[in-house]
Amino acid sequence: MSWVDGRPADGLSVRDRGLAYGDGLFETMKVVNGLPELLDRHLSRLGLGCQRFAIPVDLVTLRTQITAFSAALGTGVAKLILTRGDGKRGYGPPVACQPRIVLMGSPLPDLPAKHREEGVRLYPCATRLAEQPVLAGLKHLNRLEQVLARAEWQDPAFAEGLMRDTSGRVVEAVSSNLFIVESGVLLTPSLRRCGVAGVMRDEILERARQSGIQCKIDDVSLGQLFDADEVFVCNSLYGIWPVRQLEASVWPVGPLTRKLQRLVADLSSNS
Repeated sequence: MSWVDGRPADGLSVRDRGLAYGDGLFETMKVVNGLPELLDRHLSRLGLGCQRFAIPVDLVTLRTQITAFSAALGTGVAKLILTRGDGKRGYGPPVACQPRIVLMGSPLPDLPAKHREEGVRLYPCATRLAEQPVLAGLKHLNRLEQVLARAEWQDPAFAEGLMRDTSGRVVEAVSSNLFIVESGVLLTPSLRRCGVAGVMRDEILERARQSGIQCKIDDVSLGQLFDADEVFVCNSLYGIWPVRQLEASVWPVGPLTRKLQRLVADLSSNS
């Protein structure tokens, strides 16, 4: 199931700048019973990206399209791709552009329940994230660093991979954000240089603060990660997975991780 600019379609123009240059943004939304979860957060992040890229977008119209598409999809994953639209040869963006909106539907991934209950192992990726503050936090279409990082392992024993920036700081997982717990404080890496500001990351921070949990956003070193009391990763499709091992370091599935899993378990009824 796919729509282009609000209509059923299965192809794009070869002149689309998203294809040529990665000139665009995307959102991946979990849809349950026809309703997209965390839609406000997805649209807020997309709107920020459009402002930074100077891509004109009507978020009201976009919301209407996403809502209609989700209702038709039922339950699954709705991937939204928004590009600058068609352009001529060359990097220079057209002065007047007609953004293109692509919506693609797919079934929910069949993820092992044990990832949530028992935790996962992280692969130590060699691929580093380039430090580019202009793109930091955005979910832009250039995902080549993640593609290269995910290609580093095939062993199903690893459910995710740890990614650091070119200075060695811990940033995130390949397709997830990362949190650690230090003496009861919830800490997630700063994303001011690189990385994706995930909607589930923001949801967890908000719910944690509302519950009286002390939260912190700051640079995280590899040593801090290894010394953490608890570690978990999160994204909008699966919620929270505890991390039980990275290389020789092993962590328990701790009480704060379990509490946060419970706090975000009811997203479908609150979206």
